[in-house]
Amino acid sequence: IGKEKFHKSQHWGFCNNVAMLVAEDKPGIGGEPLPGQKLKPEYSVFPKGMGSDAPAWVAFDKQVLSFDAYFEEEVPDKNQELYRIRHCKIYFYLEDDTIQVIEPQVKNSGITQGTIVRRHRIPLPPPHEDQFYTIDHFNINIEVILYARRYKIIDCDQFTKNFLRKMGVRLNPPADRPDDPYTKERQKILESMKPLRPYERIDTLKQFLEHDGQVLRFFCVWDDPESMFHDPRELVLHYYLSDDTIDIKEIIPVNSGRDAVPLFLRRDKLPKYAPTGLYQPGTITSRTVLNVFGKLVGNRGRYILDNRKTGAVHQEFYRDSDLKIGAVINVWGRKIILCDCDEFTKEYYRTKYGIEDFTPVAYKAPPPPKPEKTFPPYTGFGSEEDSLCSCMGLLLKPPQKDFRKFMEKDRSGMESNILRFLAKLVTDSPIDSDRKFIISYFLSDDTISIFEQVQQNTGILGGKFLERGHIKKPGQELFKSEPSEYFKAQDLFVGARVCFHGHNFLLVDADEYTFNYMEKHTNEFCMADIGIILKKLKDTAEPRSREIRQVFAAADPEHSKVIEYEPFRNLIASITDGAFSEHEIITLGRYYSVREEYEMDLHFLLAVAQEQLKKNSFENFEQLSAVFLYNDREKRGVLPHEMCRTICKSFKLPLADDDLQALLTMFEDDHKQVEYKKFVDGLNWRENQIPAFQTIKVKPVYLEDDFSGQPSSLPVKGIKYLPLLDDLFGKEE
Repeated sequence: IGKEKFHKSQHWGFCNNVAMLVAEDKPGIGGEPLPGQKLKPEYSVFPKGMGSDAPAWVAFDKQVLSFDAYFEEEVPDKNQELYRIRHCKIYFYLEDDTIQVIEPQVKNSGITQGTIVRRHRIPLPPPHEDQFYTIDHFNINIEVILYARRYKIIDCDQFTKNFLRKMGVRLNPPADRPDDPYTKERQKILESMKPLRPYERIDTLKQFLEHDGQVLRFFCVWDDPESMFHDPRELVLHYYLSDDTIDIKEIIPVNSGRDAVPLFLRRDKLPKYAPTGLYQPGTITSRTVLNVFGKLVGNRGRYILDNRKTGAVHQEFYRDSDLKIGAVINVWGRKIILCDCDEFTKEYYRTKYGIEDFTPVAYKAPPPPKPEKTFPPYTGFGSEEDSLCSCMGLLLKPPQKDFRKFMEKDRSGMESNILRFLAKLVTDSPIDSDRKFIISYFLSDDTISIFEQVQQNTGILGGKFLERGHIKKPGQELFKSEPSEYFKAQDLFVGARVCFHGHNFLLVDADEYTFNYMEKHTNEFCMADIGIILKKLKDTAEPRSREIRQVFAAADPEHSKVIEYEPFRNLIASITDGAFSEHEIITLGRYYSVREEYEMDLHFLLAVAQEQLKKNSFENFEQLSAVFLYNDREKRGVLPHEMCRTICKSFKLPLADDDLQALLTMFEDDHKQVEYKKFVDGLNWRENQIPAFQTIKVKPVYLEDDFSGQPSSLPVKGIKYLPLLDDLFGKEE
C-alpha cells in the first residue's frame, strides 16, 4: 500500500508553491497521453473493453501462473564442478502482480532449498527500477532477471499457457531442461559401482501393510511323552499374517506345579522338520560362495560370490496353508495337534481357501459334572435367609435385598404401592366371624401386615394384629434345606382364602387403588385381566348364547340396557357354575359399568391453582398478561387453547398439565378460544384471592390412609350388559 501511494504521489510537484502535475507522466488534455509519450504500466490489466468490471483481487482470486525455470550458480574453489544448475518454480499471482520463487527440495543435496524469493512485487532491473514486473514480461524460453540473478524460463503448466493465449501472448516453444554436470557425473559413478556383497531385495512392505494386526489363533495340545503323568499340555498358537511368523504360549492350569514362562516358543518363522533331521549350523546361509581355483594354486583358494545360488540349501517354513484343524505340526521335535481356532481364523480360511468344516478335535475327556451344593437344614435360629448366608462362605454377610425392586415399588407421591384388602376370619365362632381385618401387602419387599378394625361393644381390642414381615405358605416343613415359599401379591385377590400363621382369612373387598393397580398390571395379576376373563366366559357360555341373552333381558324389565350389580353377579356365577372368583366378577362389572361424569367446580380449581402459585411465590401476572396481549394481534381478547398452554409453559407455571388444561377449557368461549384476561385474573391470588374452597362433587374412592375397612354396598352401581353380550357372542342381528 505504501509503494502504491508513493507511485501515485510522484505525479505531483510544486510550481511557485502550488501543487500541480509536473512529472514526466503528466497527461494531456482530457487525460489523453501526449504525442510520443509512453505511460508506464503499474498493474497487469486486460485491454479496455474486455473482461468484467470487477477489481483484479476479485476477478483473479486464487489464480496463479506457474513457470518452470533454472539458474546457474558459480561454485568457486572446487575442482569437481565450476557451476551448478538449480531448478526452481516461478509463481506469478494475478490478483496483485506479486512473484514468488521456490526451489523444490532435493534429498541429500546439502543445499538450503525452499523459498528463494518471498512473495512480493519485484522491480525491473536497472535502469527501469521504478517499474515492476507485470504479466507482459513473462513468456516461455526467455530470461528474467530478479535481483541480479538471471532465471531461464523453460516451460509452464497448461493453465498458464491457456491464460497467456487469451491475453494475446504468442508463446515460444519450450526449452530443454539442462542437467547439472556434477550430479550427472555422480550418477555415473554410482551406477558403475558394484557392491562387494550383493544381496537380494525382498519386498515385504505390501504384505505388512495388508495384514498388519491380523493374527490367526489356534488352540493346540501337546502330549508330552516325558511327563510323569502324561497329561496333555494346552497351547495357543498365533500365526502373524504380516510376516508369517509364529509364537506359542502355554496355558498353565491353576496349581499345576509348573513354572509360568512368558512364551513356549518365541515369535519367529517356524521351519518344517527336514527328513534327514536338523541342519547343521552354517548349512543355511543368506549367501553362497564358489571356490574358483580349488586347491590348484597351493593351499589357497579364490572365492567369489555365487549369484545363482547353485549350492544354496532352501529351507521351508510353515505357512498359513499348512495350518488347519486336525493337522500335526513339528515344533522343534515336538508334535503339536491343532484342535480348534477362533472365529476370525475360521472366517479367514472360509474366505481364502473355501474351507467349511471346522469341527474341533476332542483331546480330553469332558469335565465331570459339578457336584450339587447341598445346604444343611434350617436350625430354627434367626431367619432362613440369614442362616443360609452363613453357609455361603467363611465371611458372614447379611442377606442381600432386592434394592432395585425397593426403589421401583417404594412410596412415591400418591403412589403408595400398597395393596389393601378387607378380610374376615373363616371360623364357626359367632364372635370371631364379625371381626374385620385390613391386610396390607407392601410391593417393595413382599411383606404383609394385618390390622384389626376397632368395633365398639365387641370386647375385642383392635389395632395391630400381625407385625409386618414375610409370611410362609402353610403346609411346609419347618426344618429343611430348601428355602420356604412365601405369599406373593398374586396370591391375594377378592375371594381368596389365605392362612396366615394358622388363621384362615377370606378376602372380601379391596380399596380402589388396589383394583386400579391390578388392572394396570394385568401381566402380573390374571384375576384382573379382562381379556383372560372374557375368553374364559366365552368358552363357557358360547353354547348357550341365546339362553343367556334371554336371561339378561329378563333381568332388565324396564329395557334400560343397564342392570344392577347384584343380579349381574348372580347371573355370572350361575353361568360359570362358581368357576369365577369374586375378583374376576368385580373386574368384569367394573369394565362394563356405567361411567358417571363429574363436573369440576371452577372455584375449586382456581382455589387449588392459586394455592400452588402462592406456595411457589409466582407473581409474574403482569408479564403474563403482556405476553398474551402481544400474541393477540387482532386485539380480540381471545387466543387459541394450545397457544395459551405454550405461553403458560414458557413462564413455568407450577401447575400440573391436567389442571392447566382444565382451567383453560373452563375459560373458553363458544368458538373454543380462551379469554386470557379472565384466565389471568382468576389466577392472580394477589388481587382476586378466593377465600375458601368450594365443595365439589367427588367420586367416592378409598384413599390409602382413609380405607375404613367397611365394604361398599356395591362395587359398581350399574352395568351395561349389551356391550358384554356383543363382545361375547357378537352383535345380534
